Amino acid sequence: MVGSRHFGGMVVEAHLTQPGKETEFVDQDGRPTTGTRQALRKIPSFRNGLSVFFTYSQTFALLYIALHFGAWTWLPVFILMGRAHAQFASLMHEAAHRLLFRNRRLNDFCGRWLIGYPVFTNTDAYRRVHMAHHRQEFGPNEPDFALYANYPISRASFRRKLVRDASGRTGLRLLREQLRGIHSDVVVVRQTLIKILVVQA
Repeated sequence: MVGSRHFGGMVVEAHLTQPGKETEFVDQDGRPTTGTRQALRKIPSFRNGLSVFFTYSQTFALLYIALHFGAWTWLPVFILMGRAHAQFASLMHEAAHRLLFRNRRLNDFCGRWLIGYPVFTNTDAYRRVHMAHHRQEFGPNEPDFALYANYPISRASFRRKLVRDASGRTGLRLLREQLRGIHSDVVVVRQTLIKILVVQA
């Protein structure tokens, strides 16, 4: 286990923990009860399909507003497009877990072509890293360690992060790093980036 101080208090020291309390949903050890586990394993394909549909609907509606109602709409549309991007990412996360649709082929197709590629995400690569995260959560081989290491941060550091994100510098840096994949020696990286760019076109 990496030292808990590196996780900004997200990992509680062992001597501070208390035994769990059994409820109708979880056992004393914190694991879901059999009934809860069965309920969680049910995939609401139709409802999830509606989520994909409405995410696209609001995205197209925002684009329509920006194109037809003048420059005064651009800032609110820009902000709301960030929300839409987060919704695509949430749906992609479910597809990566193969929890979006019961049909695996439909789940993977939508996860790649309708959800992942439109937001510059390789769903298959995300799945591999994300599953490693679940296997190694807060452990020495946690792949997401850099996302929350050494928090809490100072106010000055927080301000710098906000300025970088709000000014677009973070986004441009990430986009440049991703576009470098076109020169990758790994064929699947190049092919996936081409698919992403085709969807963007």
